[in-house]
Amino acid sequence: MTRLNWLRNLSPIDGAAAVIACLALVGVVWSPKLNQAIAKATGAMQPVGVSVDIRQLQLAQPELLLQSIRDEGNVDIVIRNQPAGRVELLDVVNVTPPLMAVHPDGRILEAEIANQTQGLHLRFLLKAEAEADASGVVFGGTKLKIGVPVDVQGRLYRFRGVVSGITLP
Repeated sequence: MTRLNWLRNLSPIDGAAAVIACLALVGVVWSPKLNQAIAKATGAMQPVGVSVDIRQLQLAQPELLLQSIRDEGNVDIVIRNQPAGRVELLDVVNVTPPLMAVHPDGRILEAEIANQTQGLHLRFLLKAEAEADASGVVFGGTKLKIGVPVDVQGRLYRFRGVVSGITLP
């Protein structure tokens, strides 16, 4: 009978505090960062190459920006509006298609487009530590597949692009 007496002394505030403590414990256990730490410790993380294509950039000085991006060496990546961390930048390549002309004798002449109204097309080549499983690549707690919208950001820029390639070792 004395065991039930202490239950009568509990107030609704005590019950609410117990529920909040349980929810906090569940949040810590199911944390994506904890899952990443476990994956790193078990060796499930492996280097993955990711290419991100960014289209139609209107830039005043494209060569200066490209050089500053290369000098930075790392970029922040945001996948589906969720920050996923900092990754190594291998290279940034201008993939703007050239102007092509076919001559009557069959030769094809390529030239750079002098009028930049179409904008600049860039490809960011990135290297990241990710967990690869049967359903795809998991990076920063988010599945990364070709076609997923990604934001690439650095000190002077933030570009929205699309994952165009994933290479596994």
